[in-house]
Amino acid sequence: MVALRQAPDDTAHTGQLPSRRTVIGGLAATVGAGFARSAEAAVAPSTSAPDVPSLTIGYVHWRHDVETISLIFTPAPNNGRAGAEVGVADNNTTGRFLNQNFALETVEVRTEQDPVAGLNALIGKGIRLVVTDRPAPDVVKLADAGAAHGVIVFNAGAPDDSLREENCRANLIHTAPSNNMLADALAQYLIWKRWPRWLLAYGETPDDLLLADAYRRAAKVFGARIVADRQYKGKAGSRETDSGLIDLQKQLPVFTQNAPDYDVLVCADQHSVFADYMPYRTWDARPVAGSAGLIPTSWDPNSTEFGGKQMQDRFVAYAHRFMTALDMNAWVAVRMIGTAASYAQSLDPDKIMAYMRGPDFQLGAYRGLSLSIRSWNGQVRQAILLSNSGRTVVSMSPQPGFLHEVTVLDTLGTDKPETTCKMPSDQKT
Repeated sequence: MVALRQAPDDTAHTGQLPSRRTVIGGLAATVGAGFARSAEAAVAPSTSAPDVPSLTIGYVHWRHDVETISLIFTPAPNNGRAGAEVGVADNNTTGRFLNQNFALETVEVRTEQDPVAGLNALIGKGIRLVVTDRPAPDVVKLADAGAAHGVIVFNAGAPDDSLREENCRANLIHTAPSNNMLADALAQYLIWKRWPRWLLAYGETPDDLLLADAYRRAAKVFGARIVADRQYKGKAGSRETDSGLIDLQKQLPVFTQNAPDYDVLVCADQHSVFADYMPYRTWDARPVAGSAGLIPTSWDPNSTEFGGKQMQDRFVAYAHRFMTALDMNAWVAVRMIGTAASYAQSLDPDKIMAYMRGPDFQLGAYRGLSLSIRSWNGQVRQAILLSNSGRTVVSMSPQPGFLHEVTVLDTLGTDKPETTCKMPSDQKT
Protein backbone atom coordinates (compact mmCIF):
# COMPACT_ATOMS: atom_id res chain seq x y z
CA MET A 1 0.00 0.00 0.00
CA VAL A 2 1.39 3.38 -1.03
CA ALA A 3 -0.04 6.44 0.70
CA LEU A 4 -0.48 9.45 -1.54
CA ARG A 5 -1.26 12.88 -0.20
CA GLN A 6 -4.77 14.17 -0.61
CA ALA A 7 -4.85 16.71 -3.42
CA PRO A 8 -6.36 20.11 -2.64
CA ASP A 9 -10.15 20.20 -2.59
CA ASP A 10 -11.27 21.77 -5.86
CA THR A 11 -14.94 22.11 -5.00
CA ALA A 12 -14.72 25.90 -5.01
CA HIS A 13 -14.89 26.03 -8.79
CA THR A 14 -16.20 22.60 -9.74
CA GLY A 15 -19.22 22.47 -7.47
CA GLN A 16 -18.58 18.75 -6.87
CA LEU A 17 -17.03 16.75 -4.10
CA PRO A 18 -13.72 15.13 -5.08
CA SER A 19 -13.47 11.37 -5.24
CA ARG A 20 -11.24 9.93 -2.51
CA ARG A 21 -10.50 6.48 -3.86
CA THR A 22 -8.64 5.68 -7.06
CA VAL A 23 -7.17 2.37 -8.19
CA ILE A 24 -3.86 2.79 -10.01
CA GLY A 25 -2.34 -0.27 -11.65
CA GLY A 26 -3.99 -2.55 -9.10
CA LEU A 27 -2.66 -0.42 -6.25
CA ALA A 28 -5.31 1.20 -4.06
CA ALA A 29 -4.38 4.75 -3.16
CA THR A 30 -6.14 7.73 -1.66
CA VAL A 31 -5.96 10.68 -3.99
CA GLY A 32 -8.07 13.71 -4.79
CA ALA A 33 -9.79 14.10 -8.10
CA GLY A 34 -9.81 17.88 -7.83
CA PHE A 35 -6.39 18.37 -9.41
CA ALA A 36 -7.24 15.89 -12.14
CA ARG A 37 -10.27 17.92 -13.15
CA SER A 38 -8.44 21.24 -12.97
CA ALA A 39 -5.49 19.81 -14.92
CA GLU A 40 -7.76 18.53 -17.67
CA ALA A 41 -9.38 21.94 -17.90
CA ALA A 42 -5.99 23.63 -18.04
CA VAL A 43 -4.97 21.67 -21.15
CA ALA A 44 -7.52 23.62 -23.18
CA PRO A 45 -7.68 27.42 -23.39
CA SER A 46 -9.76 29.04 -20.72
CA THR A 47 -13.34 29.77 -21.78
CA SER A 48 -14.25 31.70 -18.64
CA ALA A 49 -11.97 34.64 -19.44
CA PRO A 50 -11.78 35.14 -23.21
CA ASP A 51 -9.69 38.31 -22.79
CA VAL A 52 -6.78 36.41 -21.20
CA PRO A 53 -3.86 36.06 -23.68
CA SER A 54 -3.22 32.43 -24.59
CA LEU A 55 -0.29 30.46 -25.99
CA THR A 56 -0.82 27.02 -27.51
CA ILE A 57 2.10 24.58 -27.37
CA GLY A 58 2.24 21.81 -29.96
CA TYR A 59 3.07 18.16 -29.36
CA VAL A 60 3.99 15.72 -32.15
CA HIS A 61 3.36 12.50 -30.26
CA TRP A 62 4.81 9.19 -31.43
CA ARG A 63 2.18 6.45 -31.26
CA HIS A 64 3.90 3.12 -31.77
CA ASP A 65 3.70 -0.45 -30.62
CA VAL A 66 6.51 -1.42 -28.26
CA GLU A 67 7.49 -4.97 -27.34
CA THR A 68 8.54 -4.91 -23.71
CA ILE A 69 10.27 -7.49 -21.57
CA SER A 70 7.32 -7.56 -19.17
CA LEU A 71 3.66 -6.65 -19.41
CA ILE A 72 4.02 -4.20 -16.52
CA PHE A 73 6.53 -2.17 -18.55
CA THR A 74 4.20 -1.67 -21.53
CA PRO A 75 4.08 2.12 -21.99
CA ALA A 76 0.76 3.87 -21.64
CA PRO A 77 -0.75 5.33 -24.82
CA ASN A 78 -0.28 8.81 -23.37
CA ASN A 79 3.33 8.24 -22.31
CA GLY A 80 5.03 11.62 -22.64
CA ARG A 81 1.84 13.43 -23.57
CA ALA A 82 0.53 13.19 -20.00
CA GLY A 83 3.69 14.89 -18.76
CA ALA A 84 3.12 17.75 -21.19
CA GLU A 85 -0.50 18.04 -20.07
CA VAL A 86 0.48 18.29 -16.41
CA GLY A 87 3.09 20.86 -17.45
CA VAL A 88 0.35 22.96 -19.05
CA ALA A 89 -1.69 22.73 -15.85
CA ASP A 90 1.34 23.88 -13.84
CA ASN A 91 1.91 26.75 -16.28
CA ASN A 92 -1.69 27.88 -15.82
CA THR A 93 -1.39 27.78 -12.05
CA THR A 94 1.19 30.55 -12.30
CA GLY A 95 -0.39 32.08 -15.39
CA ARG A 96 -3.59 32.94 -13.56
CA PHE A 97 -1.66 35.56 -11.59
CA LEU A 98 0.12 36.93 -14.66
CA ASN A 99 -2.82 37.10 -17.07
CA GLN A 100 -1.37 34.25 -19.14
CA ASN A 101 -3.07 31.08 -20.33
CA PHE A 102 -1.53 27.99 -21.92
CA ALA A 103 -2.99 25.13 -23.93
CA LEU A 104 -1.70 21.98 -25.62
CA GLU A 105 -2.46 20.84 -29.17
CA THR A 106 -1.41 17.23 -29.78
CA VAL A 107 -0.93 15.49 -33.12
CA GLU A 108 -0.68 11.69 -32.93
CA VAL A 109 1.75 10.28 -35.50
CA ARG A 110 2.36 6.55 -35.90
CA THR A 111 5.68 5.06 -36.95
CA GLU A 112 4.77 4.69 -40.62
CA GLN A 113 3.33 8.19 -40.90
CA ASP A 114 5.10 11.40 -41.92
CA PRO A 115 5.77 13.53 -38.81
CA VAL A 116 6.21 16.66 -40.94
CA ALA A 117 2.54 16.46 -41.94
CA GLY A 118 1.65 16.61 -38.27
CA LEU A 119 3.98 19.56 -37.75
CA ASN A 120 2.44 21.39 -40.71
CA ALA A 121 -0.99 20.96 -39.15
CA LEU A 122 0.30 22.70 -36.01
CA ILE A 123 2.02 25.44 -38.02
CA GLY A 124 -1.26 26.05 -39.83
CA LYS A 125 -2.77 26.94 -36.45
CA GLY A 126 0.00 29.43 -35.72
CA ILE A 127 1.86 27.17 -33.27
CA ARG A 128 5.62 27.79 -33.11
CA LEU A 129 6.75 25.99 -29.94
CA VAL A 130 6.52 22.23 -30.48
CA VAL A 131 7.46 19.26 -28.28
CA THR A 132 8.14 15.86 -29.83
CA ASP A 133 9.17 12.39 -28.73
CA ARG A 134 9.89 11.08 -32.24
CA PRO A 135 13.19 9.21 -32.95
CA ALA A 136 16.33 11.09 -34.01
CA PRO A 137 15.88 11.08 -37.82
CA ASP A 138 12.38 12.50 -37.45
CA VAL A 139 13.55 15.14 -34.97
CA VAL A 140 15.93 16.48 -37.64
CA LYS A 141 13.11 16.47 -40.20
CA LEU A 142 10.84 18.40 -37.87
CA ALA A 143 13.50 20.96 -37.03
CA ASP A 144 14.37 21.53 -40.69
CA ALA A 145 10.73 21.74 -41.77
CA GLY A 146 9.90 24.17 -38.98
CA ALA A 147 12.92 26.45 -39.34
CA ALA A 148 11.42 28.55 -42.14
CA HIS A 149 8.32 29.16 -39.98
CA GLY A 150 10.23 30.16 -36.85
CA VAL A 151 9.36 26.90 -35.08
CA ILE A 152 11.38 25.77 -32.06
CA VAL A 153 11.37 21.99 -31.54
CA PHE A 154 11.84 20.51 -28.06
CA ASN A 155 13.27 17.00 -28.31
CA ALA A 156 11.86 15.04 -25.38
CA GLY A 157 12.65 11.51 -26.54
CA ALA A 158 15.76 10.97 -28.66
CA PRO A 159 19.07 10.51 -26.78
CA ASP A 160 21.33 10.39 -29.87
CA ASP A 161 24.37 12.60 -29.39
CA SER A 162 24.46 13.33 -33.12
CA LEU A 163 21.41 15.58 -32.62
CA ARG A 164 23.48 17.68 -30.24
CA GLU A 165 26.66 17.59 -32.30
CA GLU A 166 27.14 17.05 -36.07
CA ASN A 167 23.38 17.17 -36.74
CA CYS A 168 22.59 19.99 -34.31
CA ARG A 169 20.12 22.70 -35.27
CA ALA A 170 19.71 26.23 -33.94
CA ASN A 171 15.96 25.64 -33.44
CA LEU A 172 16.40 22.42 -31.43
CA ILE A 173 16.27 22.22 -27.63
CA HIS A 174 16.91 18.83 -26.01
CA THR A 175 15.09 18.09 -22.76
CA ALA A 176 15.90 14.39 -23.14
CA PRO A 177 19.37 13.66 -21.73
CA SER A 178 21.87 12.45 -24.30
CA ASN A 179 23.53 9.04 -24.35
CA ASN A 180 26.76 10.72 -23.24
CA MET A 181 25.02 12.34 -20.26
CA LEU A 182 23.47 9.06 -19.18
CA ALA A 183 26.74 7.14 -19.60
CA ASP A 184 28.71 9.82 -17.71
CA ALA A 185 26.19 9.78 -14.86
CA LEU A 186 26.62 6.04 -14.42
CA ALA A 187 30.39 6.21 -14.89
CA GLN A 188 30.77 8.78 -12.12
CA TYR A 189 28.94 6.55 -9.68
CA LEU A 190 30.90 3.43 -10.63
CA ILE A 191 34.16 5.33 -10.18
CA TRP A 192 32.92 6.72 -6.86
CA LYS A 193 32.21 3.12 -5.82
CA ARG A 194 35.70 2.13 -7.00
CA TRP A 195 34.37 -0.27 -9.61
CA PRO A 196 36.61 0.80 -12.51
CA ARG A 197 36.74 -2.51 -14.42
CA TRP A 198 33.78 -2.98 -16.76
CA LEU A 199 32.63 -5.80 -18.96
CA LEU A 200 30.64 -4.07 -21.72
CA ALA A 201 27.78 -5.97 -23.36
CA TYR A 202 25.84 -4.43 -26.21
CA GLY A 203 23.13 -5.40 -28.68
CA GLU A 204 22.85 -5.35 -32.45
CA THR A 205 20.70 -2.32 -33.19
CA PRO A 206 22.17 1.04 -34.26
CA ASP A 207 20.82 2.52 -31.02
CA ASP A 208 22.76 -0.08 -29.03
CA LEU A 209 25.97 0.70 -30.89
CA LEU A 210 25.60 4.42 -30.15
CA LEU A 211 25.02 3.76 -26.47
CA ALA A 212 27.99 1.39 -26.32
CA ASP A 213 30.16 4.16 -27.82
CA ALA A 214 28.92 6.50 -25.09
CA TYR A 215 30.05 4.05 -22.41
CA ARG A 216 33.43 3.66 -24.07
CA ARG A 217 33.80 7.42 -24.08
CA ALA A 218 32.71 7.68 -20.44
CA ALA A 219 35.26 5.06 -19.43
CA LYS A 220 38.06 7.14 -20.96
CA VAL A 221 36.82 10.41 -19.47
CA PHE A 222 36.50 9.13 -15.91
CA GLY A 223 39.35 6.64 -15.77
CA ALA A 224 37.51 3.33 -16.00
CA ARG A 225 38.75 0.40 -18.03
CA ILE A 226 36.65 -1.81 -20.28
CA VAL A 227 38.33 -5.18 -19.84
CA ALA A 228 36.30 -6.71 -22.69
CA ASP A 229 33.24 -5.94 -24.75
CA ARG A 230 30.86 -8.51 -26.15
CA GLN A 231 28.00 -8.17 -28.58
CA TYR A 232 24.83 -10.06 -27.79
CA LYS A 233 23.30 -11.41 -30.98
CA GLY A 234 19.75 -12.64 -31.32
CA LYS A 235 16.94 -12.81 -28.82
CA ALA A 236 17.45 -13.84 -25.23
CA GLY A 237 15.86 -17.27 -24.99
CA SER A 238 12.20 -18.09 -25.59
CA ARG A 239 10.55 -15.95 -22.99
CA GLU A 240 7.01 -16.74 -24.13
CA THR A 241 7.34 -20.50 -23.96
CA ASP A 242 7.09 -22.83 -20.99
CA SER A 243 10.81 -23.56 -21.18
CA GLY A 244 11.84 -19.90 -21.52
CA LEU A 245 13.25 -19.48 -18.02
CA ILE A 246 15.21 -22.71 -18.27
CA ASP A 247 16.70 -21.62 -21.59
CA LEU A 248 17.73 -18.27 -20.16
CA GLN A 249 19.28 -19.90 -17.11
CA LYS A 250 21.47 -22.02 -19.39
CA GLN A 251 22.20 -19.47 -22.10
CA LEU A 252 23.08 -16.21 -20.37
CA PRO A 253 25.80 -17.37 -17.96
CA VAL A 254 27.76 -18.68 -20.96
CA PHE A 255 27.64 -15.22 -22.55
CA THR A 256 29.67 -13.80 -19.65
CA GLN A 257 31.87 -16.89 -19.10
CA ASN A 258 35.68 -16.64 -19.28
CA ALA A 259 35.69 -12.86 -19.10
CA PRO A 260 38.70 -11.04 -17.66
CA ASP A 261 38.22 -10.07 -14.04
CA TYR A 262 35.70 -7.23 -13.86
CA ASP A 263 33.73 -5.27 -11.26
CA VAL A 264 30.45 -4.64 -13.05
CA LEU A 265 28.66 -5.69 -16.23
CA VAL A 266 27.59 -2.59 -18.19
CA CYS A 267 24.84 -3.25 -20.75
CA ALA A 268 23.93 -1.15 -23.79
CA ASP A 269 20.53 -2.48 -24.84
CA GLN A 270 18.12 0.25 -25.86
CA HIS A 271 15.25 -2.08 -26.77
CA SER A 272 15.29 -4.53 -23.83
CA VAL A 273 16.42 -7.56 -25.81
CA PHE A 274 18.79 -9.08 -23.26
CA ALA A 275 19.91 -6.65 -20.53
CA ASP A 276 16.97 -7.16 -18.17
CA TYR A 277 17.71 -10.88 -18.14
CA MET A 278 21.33 -10.41 -17.01
CA PRO A 279 20.94 -9.73 -13.25
CA TYR A 280 21.54 -12.96 -11.30
CA ARG A 281 22.46 -14.82 -14.49
CA THR A 282 26.08 -13.74 -15.02
CA TRP A 283 28.75 -16.44 -14.79
CA ASP A 284 30.52 -14.56 -12.01
CA ALA A 285 28.68 -12.88 -9.15
CA ARG A 286 28.76 -9.30 -10.41
CA PRO A 287 26.33 -6.34 -10.40
CA VAL A 288 24.66 -5.24 -13.64
CA ALA A 289 24.30 -1.63 -14.74
CA GLY A 290 23.36 0.45 -17.78
CA SER A 291 20.20 -0.73 -19.51
CA ALA A 292 19.29 -2.97 -16.56
CA GLY A 293 20.10 -3.20 -12.88
CA LEU A 294 21.44 0.25 -12.03
CA ILE A 295 19.90 2.48 -14.72
CA PRO A 296 20.68 6.17 -15.40
CA THR A 297 17.48 8.08 -16.13
CA SER A 298 15.94 11.53 -16.06
CA TRP A 299 13.12 10.36 -13.78
CA ASP A 300 12.06 7.48 -11.56
CA PRO A 301 8.63 6.79 -10.02
CA ASN A 302 10.30 6.45 -6.62
CA SER A 303 12.01 9.84 -6.61
CA THR A 304 10.67 11.89 -3.69
CA GLU A 305 13.56 14.21 -2.77
CA PHE A 306 13.68 17.92 -3.62
CA GLY A 307 9.88 18.10 -3.70
CA GLY A 308 9.65 15.05 -5.96
CA LYS A 309 6.75 13.60 -4.00
CA GLN A 310 4.70 16.67 -4.80
CA MET A 311 5.39 16.11 -8.50
CA GLN A 312 4.57 12.41 -8.23
CA ASP A 313 1.30 13.07 -6.43
CA ARG A 314 0.15 15.67 -8.94
CA PHE A 315 0.95 13.40 -11.85
CA VAL A 316 -0.75 10.32 -10.38
CA ALA A 317 -3.86 12.35 -9.53
CA TYR A 318 -4.08 13.47 -13.15
CA ALA A 319 -2.87 10.46 -15.18
CA HIS A 320 -3.80 7.60 -12.79
CA ARG A 321 -0.39 5.99 -13.34
CA PHE A 322 3.20 6.66 -12.37
CA MET A 323 5.36 9.23 -14.12
CA THR A 324 7.98 7.99 -16.61
CA ALA A 325 11.22 9.58 -17.81
CA LEU A 326 9.50 10.56 -21.07
CA ASP A 327 6.70 12.22 -19.11
CA MET A 328 9.32 14.20 -17.19
CA ASN A 329 11.16 15.24 -20.36
CA ALA A 330 7.91 16.51 -21.88
CA TRP A 331 6.93 18.22 -18.62
CA VAL A 332 10.30 19.99 -18.55
CA ALA A 333 9.81 21.27 -22.11
CA VAL A 334 6.39 22.72 -21.34
CA ARG A 335 7.48 24.17 -18.00
CA MET A 336 10.52 25.79 -19.61
CA ILE A 337 8.15 27.61 -21.94
CA GLY A 338 5.84 28.63 -19.11
CA THR A 339 8.66 29.77 -16.85
CA ALA A 340 10.34 31.81 -19.58
CA ALA A 341 6.99 33.36 -20.48
CA SER A 342 6.41 34.43 -16.89
CA TYR A 343 9.82 36.09 -16.56
CA ALA A 344 9.69 37.64 -20.02
CA GLN A 345 6.15 38.79 -19.22
CA SER A 346 5.15 37.84 -22.74
CA LEU A 347 3.59 35.01 -24.72
CA ASP A 348 5.53 35.97 -27.84
CA PRO A 349 7.61 32.89 -28.84
CA ASP A 350 10.61 35.04 -29.80
CA LYS A 351 10.69 36.77 -26.43
CA ILE A 352 10.16 33.46 -24.64
CA MET A 353 13.09 31.85 -26.43
CA ALA A 354 15.32 34.90 -25.96
CA TYR A 355 14.84 34.66 -22.21
CA MET A 356 15.10 30.87 -22.16
CA ARG A 357 18.45 30.97 -23.94
CA GLY A 358 19.72 33.78 -21.73
CA PRO A 359 22.06 33.54 -18.72
CA ASP A 360 19.35 34.12 -16.11
CA PHE A 361 17.04 31.25 -17.06
CA GLN A 362 16.67 28.39 -14.57
CA LEU A 363 14.03 25.76 -13.92
CA GLY A 364 13.65 23.57 -10.89
CA ALA A 365 12.87 19.99 -11.87
CA TYR A 366 12.81 18.10 -8.54
CA ARG A 367 16.42 16.93 -8.84
CA GLY A 368 18.19 19.48 -6.68
CA LEU A 369 20.10 21.43 -9.32
CA SER A 370 18.32 23.89 -11.59
CA LEU A 371 18.05 23.23 -15.31
CA SER A 372 19.37 25.55 -18.00
CA ILE A 373 20.34 25.34 -21.67
CA ARG A 374 23.84 24.71 -22.98
CA SER A 375 24.52 27.45 -25.48
CA TRP A 376 26.80 25.31 -27.62
CA ASN A 377 24.39 22.51 -28.55
CA GLY A 378 20.91 23.19 -27.15
CA GLN A 379 21.09 20.45 -24.52
CA VAL A 380 19.30 21.06 -21.23
CA ARG A 381 21.61 20.61 -18.26
CA GLN A 382 20.10 18.29 -15.67
CA ALA A 383 20.95 15.91 -12.88
CA ILE A 384 20.54 12.19 -13.66
CA LEU A 385 18.97 9.69 -11.29
CA LEU A 386 20.42 6.20 -10.87
CA SER A 387 17.53 3.81 -10.47
CA ASN A 388 17.48 0.24 -9.23
CA SER A 389 15.35 -0.98 -12.16
CA GLY A 390 12.54 1.38 -11.17
CA ARG A 391 12.36 0.10 -7.58
CA THR A 392 14.45 2.64 -5.68
CA VAL A 393 16.65 5.63 -6.40
CA VAL A 394 20.20 4.55 -5.56
CA SER A 395 21.98 7.84 -6.22
CA MET A 396 22.01 10.98 -8.34
CA SER A 397 24.77 12.35 -10.56
CA PRO A 398 26.86 14.52 -10.73
CA GLN A 399 28.61 12.66 -7.94
CA PRO A 400 30.55 14.36 -5.12
CA GLY A 401 34.10 15.23 -6.09
CA PHE A 402 33.52 15.73 -9.82
CA LEU A 403 34.09 19.45 -10.33
CA HIS A 404 33.68 21.94 -13.16
CA GLU A 405 34.68 25.60 -13.51
CA VAL A 406 31.14 26.65 -14.55
CA THR A 407 28.64 24.11 -13.16
CA VAL A 408 28.96 20.53 -12.01
CA LEU A 409 26.12 19.66 -14.38
CA ASP A 410 28.56 20.16 -17.24
CA THR A 411 30.52 17.13 -16.05
CA LEU A 412 27.70 15.14 -17.68
CA GLY A 413 27.77 14.93 -21.47
CA THR A 414 29.63 16.91 -24.11
CA ASP A 415 31.30 20.00 -22.67
CA LYS A 416 31.83 23.22 -24.60
CA PRO A 417 35.50 22.59 -25.54
CA GLU A 418 34.53 19.17 -26.96
CA THR A 419 31.50 20.13 -29.04
CA THR A 420 31.40 19.71 -32.80
CA CYS A 421 28.11 21.60 -33.11
CA LYS A 422 28.26 24.68 -35.32
CA MET A 423 25.43 27.16 -34.84
CA PRO A 424 25.03 30.74 -36.00
CA SER A 425 26.69 33.02 -33.46
CA ASP A 426 23.41 34.84 -32.77
CA GLN A 427 21.92 31.58 -31.47
CA LYS A 428 24.63 31.12 -28.84
CA THR A 429 24.36 32.77 -25.45
